[in-house]
Amino acid sequence: MDIGGKVALVTGSGQGLGRASALALHAAGAAVVINYPPDPAGQNAERARAVAEGLGDRAIALPADVCDPKQVDAMMTAIRERFGRLDIVVNNAAVIRDRTLRKMSDDEWQAVIDTDLGGVFRVCRAALGFMGDGGRIVNLASISGVVGFFGQANYAAAKAGVIAMTKVLSKELAPRRITVNAVAPGVVLTDMGKTIPEEVRTRMLADIPLNRFGEPEEIAHAILFLSSDLAGYITGQTIHVNGGWWA
Repeated sequence: MDIGGKVALVTGSGQGLGRASALALHAAGAAVVINYPPDPAGQNAERARAVAEGLGDRAIALPADVCDPKQVDAMMTAIRERFGRLDIVVNNAAVIRDRTLRKMSDDEWQAVIDTDLGGVFRVCRAALGFMGDGGRIVNLASISGVVGFFGQANYAAAKAGVIAMTKVLSKELAPRRITVNAVAPGVVLTDMGKTIPEEVRTRMLADIPLNRFGEPEEIAHAILFLSSDLAGYITGQTIHVNGGWWA
């Protein structure tokens, strides 16, 4: 798959699935924007810059908290100034705050909704100001948004919302030939995936026909496909990449 000459933004791409996606898009020829949320210790910036520097001239690291519309707008301005265009948006930024509904605080609920769902809304809204016709938007959903896991009322609700928003945007943007799709991974043992307790992971593994968890690169390959010209007639869909797992 050749996406040479394209410019891709991957939110939350200093590590995990975002990093794997940025690397896959870059390897296929795109210039990539490695987005990261600012943090007081500067660790996110350090990771993101290391990724961008490893990719050379066709990559840049840019800060923006997707919960803050002003930061998102500033990031889009920086992309326009550096590359002059934006062709692909991968909405990957996400947080988890797992807790049973009875014990979940308002802050834990709102943090996940604002980042995992609201972030997709804000980034898409800002990107459409200068994304060209024929572009690609890929949103990261989750198996949790379809199945619903214990202790993930906030996360499951956010990811189900991403799936619904993807369908709506696909209709709104069809006249511009901008396709909008979602990828719903199963469990992938990134830093986020590793927060799942070992005994829970063991039970999950028993429900996966392929008898293993996913690798970040396997999710990234699905994102790359949906970002390419090969997927020009696919829009409004959710691609499930979960090893056959339907609990």
